[in-house]
Amino acid sequence: MRDLLVKQRPALVLAPMQNVTDLPFMRVCARRGGPDWFVTEFIRIHSVAKLDPYILRSITENSTGKPVFAQIIGSDTESMVRAARELENYPIAGVDLNLGCPSPTVCGKSAGGGLLRQPAEIDRMVGELRQAIRGRFTIKTRLGYHDPAEFSQLLEVFRKHSIDGLTIHARTVMDRYLTPVRPDGIRMAVETLSCPVIANGNVVNASAGKNFIDRTKAHGLMIGRGAIRNPWIFDQIRAHYEGTSSVQPRAVDLLEYIEDLYHELARESYDFDAVKHVQRMKKTMMYIAQGLGEDFEYQLRRVSQEAEFFVLCRAHLNHQTPLIDIPPEKSKLFCGFQELLDQENITP
Repeated sequence: MRDLLVKQRPALVLAPMQNVTDLPFMRVCARRGGPDWFVTEFIRIHSVAKLDPYILRSITENSTGKPVFAQIIGSDTESMVRAARELENYPIAGVDLNLGCPSPTVCGKSAGGGLLRQPAEIDRMVGELRQAIRGRFTIKTRLGYHDPAEFSQLLEVFRKHSIDGLTIHARTVMDRYLTPVRPDGIRMAVETLSCPVIANGNVVNASAGKNFIDRTKAHGLMIGRGAIRNPWIFDQIRAHYEGTSSVQPRAVDLLEYIEDLYHELARESYDFDAVKHVQRMKKTMMYIAQGLGEDFEYQLRRVSQEAEFFVLCRAHLNHQTPLIDIPPEKSKLFCGFQELLDQENITP
């Protein structure tokens, strides 16, 4: 993965978010600068199931010019190896193993973050995947399941198998998304591993991203929720490191982004149903709406028709007011980010 890194600034990656960061979102995000590379939504791997055809289109129909890693998730090592080999027949930048998803359903099946309770099984799975994968093999993980003290044992497994990159969501599985991130774990990984390390979690704006890099010395940033709310965040971080003028989006720019995403998603619908489509948009809008006012969020939850959806968005956003840079401190979806904005928390 070192060949994908960018000189003089951290690499920038869009985090995979199930049912959000799909092919339409990749297109819309890329039009606003976008990351240096994408990672697909996780592809569930079962013993008999085929690779998800919709997620595969994020690879085969990617016209953004940005590389795409295929992320896999599952608990059966033999099936994971088979899927990884199959994926290498597609134009991917590499295979990424999901060891971080905190979903109770996923963890209950001993997949994603649930595997962090079984270091011996991770050792076996990572070893067999490393042997099978000819190209880049990367991992996305958390610091542990219950306790970040578990992370040192995981690092030894990752180092043993010579992976090509490690992305760390700097919380435990039990932390969910409800706590500040723990940068010390990422810094330990940077000091332990020979591969690039990507920091993930609570990057809500360019300042948070810069401070995260300063505190961890990571080689890059993976951004999920912050990029859904503000797809210009990648260009804003680039501008900081390159010393150029930063993008300052206004409300009307956000409106254009929402309309662009609405229509891109609609293009993917074989049997378009406006009511169902509005409900699909609302899954993404709950991230975008943070900081736009309680009245907007309240009304958004209640719209069901296409016309009223656009009337609401245009009434609130069709103006030139600059957007607020960070979400509200008491946001339900962005928690604990203030610590990354605090300069005195930075360790030299």
